[in-house]
Amino acid sequence: MVQMISAVIPAFNESSAIEGTIASVFRVLNELGLPDAEVIVVDDGSADDTSEKSRLAGALVVRHPHNLGYGRSLKDGIAAARNDCIVIIDADLTYPAESIPVILNEYRKGFDMVVGARTGAHYSESVIKSPLRSILQLLIEFTTGRKVPDVNSGLRVFSRAAVMEHFDHLCDTFSFTTSMTLAYMMTGRFVTYVPIGYNSRVGRSKVRLLRDTLRTLQYILEALVFYNPLKVFLLLAIGCLALCLLSAIIGSLASWPVLLFLSAGSFLMSVQMLALGIFATMLRQIHRDRNRSALAERSTLNFSVEAVRPAANSLDGQLLAVDRSAGKVESSNSIYKSVD
Repeated sequence: MVQMISAVIPAFNESSAIEGTIASVFRVLNELGLPDAEVIVVDDGSADDTSEKSRLAGALVVRHPHNLGYGRSLKDGIAAARNDCIVIIDADLTYPAESIPVILNEYRKGFDMVVGARTGAHYSESVIKSPLRSILQLLIEFTTGRKVPDVNSGLRVFSRAAVMEHFDHLCDTFSFTTSMTLAYMMTGRFVTYVPIGYNSRVGRSKVRLLRDTLRTLQYILEALVFYNPLKVFLLLAIGCLALCLLSAIIGSLASWPVLLFLSAGSFLMSVQMLALGIFATMLRQIHRDRNRSALAERSTLNFSVEAVRPAANSLDGQLLAVDRSAGKVESSNSIYKSVD
């Protein structure tokens, strides 16, 4: 059975590339035997004719009155989708739509999310971006404990129902895909990567390198504190312990009492950091257990309603039959009375 697909394309002033992007996505979906699949373009407050060109190209358009960000656009597009299988792709023709069948084939193997890992000269051509990507990649791999070939690829496939569970913890701006990767991996979902090509961009890039890098670092830290707080406090505890040992050694050799006091204070601080990490982990576990209990209660309630509904329908039918019988008897009595 072929699963129906909704392709979501966030766009901001992409008039020069949007028609080509929509056409290529429709062509690939038709080749997959999915002529009824939908393509949704989220116009994030564009000042050009992105919306008009998208409608003429056959896409469903969701328009923001002003710019809200890449992540918010994807959230609104996903929420507007009719189908559960979601494919996201950028509007600037950098991601080849021909790679969609490849990630879909992998997705059907049971993964929760399949990501296209970018390769090629156009991906690694920037002298500034490459080292920043490497730093972010190291941080995310440390955070998740897993290999992450592409931190923020914009071509991926996933379930609408699954990703909406994480909406409250996903970024509304450029770091949406990074925060999504963190959310999926830190909650034990199945994520895999497939190598894809990467083309030269059509139009001007909307990425602000310094600002967006700092925001990405912020969300990595937030994800680490939220999903695995012990790792953060353990690092701080190790740092305090290292300062303790270093101060003790130097203070003893140089006979500086101040450093010995610093060593003792650092040791106490390391113990406090470790205790805070354990406490934060316990709070995280309590929060998780409460969410599971709430979901279990909701599922039980839904099951109870579904179980009661057939009996209620049957009772309604019996009452209707009694009402009809009573109506017939009353009608017969009226006839007899008129004859008498």
